[in-house]
Amino acid sequence: MQLSSGNFGSNASMPTKFTCDGNDINPSLLISGVPEQAKSLVLIMDDPDAPAGIWDHWIVFNMAPALTQIDEGAEPTGMHGLGTSGTLKYHGPCPPSGEHRYFFKLYALDTMLDLGEGVSKGEVERAMEGHVIEQTELVGKYRRG
Repeated sequence: MQLSSGNFGSNASMPTKFTCDGNDINPSLLISGVPEQAKSLVLIMDDPDAPAGIWDHWIVFNMAPALTQIDEGAEPTGMHGLGTSGTLKYHGPCPPSGEHRYFFKLYALDTMLDLGEGVSKGEVERAMEGHVIEQTELVGKYRRG
């Protein structure tokens, strides 16, 4: 399974328009090679370099396994988790200082998650335990100023 973006390469800088210094919209994401037995997809974007601990920027679960693309600026169909910023949608990079890494993690699951809108990343991760068939990630970087 592969996850890529038409807007930046793996381990490359994310364009400003996807951050708080720009339009704060999500980049396009391309998904390929999802296992046939997958029943749903989960996407988590987080920043492990945040000074106060991991910052959750985007949590979407119960996405259709046939999904091959998330368009730039478009929230995918699925259930949305509550990010650290308190929103249910994409919240772009906005690091206080230095370069931060942003991990877009995609999981193929053998089930749908029995969770409601607005749950935490921890709740999603606990529900995923024992159900991950395959996973992949894309890393983007951003430094302000």
